[in-house]
Amino acid sequence: MSAQATEATAKVPGEIVKSVQTFVAEHGGSATAVLQSLGTEGVRVTLVGDDGVLGDRVVGSRAAAEALVDRVDGLTAAEEWNRELSSAATPRRGHYARMAGWVAKQTTFPKARNER
Repeated sequence: MSAQATEATAKVPGEIVKSVQTFVAEHGGSATAVLQSLGTEGVRVTLVGDDGVLGDRVVGSRAAAEALVDRVDGLTAAEEWNRELSSAATPRRGHYARMAGWVAKQTTFPKARNER
């Protein structure tokens, strides 16, 4: 593949670049990005800010994810999740409730099948 073709496929939407720049600015001025393949859907760019807060965006390809890391000042890529990065990651307040969806608002829960 030529360099021009690689550049063409590595375009990152401006709204994604802007949102990642905002994330980096709001969470200590730098962040680490872990690039995780989602198969045919693209690549998830999981962000860990200096303060440990998590964020993520999805882009169309590995080349686009790498281009995003290159375009955002203060953003560095990690090869993988390691002990130090995992220890630094701290979900923001309310994250668990948001991820739990409707379950987060429940006060009573049905018994598990093995408890009936």
